[in-house]
Amino acid sequence: MCWVVTGVADMVAITGYVRFWWPNTPAWIPILAMTLLLFSLNAMTVKAFGETEFWFALVKIIAILALVAVGIAMVALGTVDDQGSAAAVANLWSHGGFFPTGFTGFLGGFQIALFAFVGIELVGTTVAETADPEKTLPKAINSIPVRIMLFYVAALAAIMMVTPWDQVDPERSPFVTMFSMTGLGAAATIVNLVVLTSAASSANSGIYSTSRMLFGLANRGDAPKVFSRLSKRHVPRNALFLSCVLLLSAIILMASSDSISAAFTLVTSMSATLFMGVWVVIVVSYLLHLRNRRELHEASVFKAPGGALAAWIVLVFMAAMVVVLALFPDTRAGLLTSLIWIVFIVAAALVHRHRMLVRAEADPRFAKGDRER
Repeated sequence: MCWVVTGVADMVAITGYVRFWWPNTPAWIPILAMTLLLFSLNAMTVKAFGETEFWFALVKIIAILALVAVGIAMVALGTVDDQGSAAAVANLWSHGGFFPTGFTGFLGGFQIALFAFVGIELVGTTVAETADPEKTLPKAINSIPVRIMLFYVAALAAIMMVTPWDQVDPERSPFVTMFSMTGLGAAATIVNLVVLTSAASSANSGIYSTSRMLFGLANRGDAPKVFSRLSKRHVPRNALFLSCVLLLSAIILMASSDSISAAFTLVTSMSATLFMGVWVVIVVSYLLHLRNRRELHEASVFKAPGGALAAWIVLVFMAAMVVVLALFPDTRAGLLTSLIWIVFIVAAALVHRHRMLVRAEADPRFAKGDRER
């Protein structure tokens, strides 16, 4: 559900990017076209997915580095935009200070900040499949702050130095807006294509993850068996098909929303809430690990800083973020929808677990010890 919702957010963003070229394009056209493209790429082979994702990721990295470099150059040259504002470092604080809409405005920014971090937990799950996790995991974790500073903080600073926050059009990509000020005719078009591929990359990863998760659930008996079937190319095509069909819900979302930014806010609020649920489960699992396997934790060469105290601080922070999302009307709907889903899926899991235990108790093939486990 987390990755499906994230994919829907990407589809909403892709619609906005397509409308940069064709403003009156119906939302269903780019959403359907991108869904069909992603299904085709993922249905071929796992190698095709890997190759596609490699080039998508490379384009994203180059684009962000170019954005930061161009932003610094425009500040150095004092470039003036259409509204007469000159690019300058002072734009970061000269339009009302660091909290121009008060502290509540600062809190409101956490919704999209949380969404920006979705998927960070995959560092832990993917490293389990590496040859030398004791070296790979610390390297991956320690590089995250550097990446945050470069790809988030530096990029946002470059954008706001060139275009003050109160002049940013929420219906257009700030990347595209910034490059359109360079005076190069093709710059905005190229960058719009880049951010479109970035959104497609995220959706591509999302349906890959979702289809494999559904495939794994089906093999465990937690989802219909039809999703456990593999194609001739060893791709879980049925699970992939359902994942792509769910992306089409973006069409309904766009039809019922007033604007692209409103639809994006709703769906990213849902995604942020769902992923907070995932992170809470991870932190609680860590606390249980500390209590039940303390000797293993002590033997670890790469312990979590702060241990149990840090884990409790994270849980308190997550609870605070639920309150923050509830404060604003445009994020409250996504929060409530996600909480309803979380309650439903937990209840469904408990019912399913109970049925499995009853079935095991009635089956004489299960030994007493197996039933207890």
